[in-house]
Amino acid sequence: MTERKLRPRKSLGQNYLTDENICRNNVNSFEIKKDDNVLEIGPGKGAITKYILRKTDNLTVVELDENNCAVLKEKFPGIKVINKDFLKFDLNSIFKTQGSKLRVIGNIPYNITSEIIFKLIDSRTVILDAQLMIQEEVAERLAAKPNSKEYGIPSVFVQVFTKPKLLFNVSRNCFYPKPRVDSRIIHFDFTQSIENKIKDTEFFKRFVKAAFGNRRKTLRNSLKNLNLDLSKANFDFTRRAESLSVEEFINLSNTFC
Repeated sequence: MTERKLRPRKSLGQNYLTDENICRNNVNSFEIKKDDNVLEIGPGKGAITKYILRKTDNLTVVELDENNCAVLKEKFPGIKVINKDFLKFDLNSIFKTQGSKLRVIGNIPYNITSEIIFKLIDSRTVILDAQLMIQEEVAERLAAKPNSKEYGIPSVFVQVFTKPKLLFNVSRNCFYPKPRVDSRIIHFDFTQSIENKIKDTEFFKRFVKAAFGNRRKTLRNSLKNLNLDLSKANFDFTRRAESLSVEEFINLSNTFC
């Protein structure tokens, strides 16, 4: 099957990266070592795959499009290609097979960015780090600080379970077909998680979601549905959720566990 016969499928959110410098810089900035256990999400026709294979042979790719899988196998004989929906794929299976934690990289579809990131968080025990190319606006939201309009539930969760770092921008002109927005490379370091500071992770998640339930409301009003005894905490509940740091969210939720 030749590449020229393959057209990007809108239904799969396919936008192929065509800028070789961006592909090369993306992989180089990930600093892959020879024995790293690397997983690439949605390799497409192998734009960054070829650069990864210059760093390590220990690469697994997960690709939903059967046509792209055929192209990948033809271009890179012997590569481990898994033809599955990444959101339905069990990352533990690779960890068990390889025996080492995963380093994840990919240019992922904008329409399922949140689902992919939260899947990685759910699989955090088998992941060292991840480097993703995502919509610039979303990347800035994930790394946002308190008292900004971008700061919200995704910011808090990502900054608890990983340490996000914004890398370089990628113009929409670097893709075919050209998307309507620019992209950003963002790195997530799962070894820098501060989850160990949380007494009850599931309660913490509910607490943060409730706090941001209505950004215009004070915490006193937002947290009503949790039926908490707010007198337990020496805290100003007239504040709004977007003003709390990640550490404050942790400390406050711990008070009610």
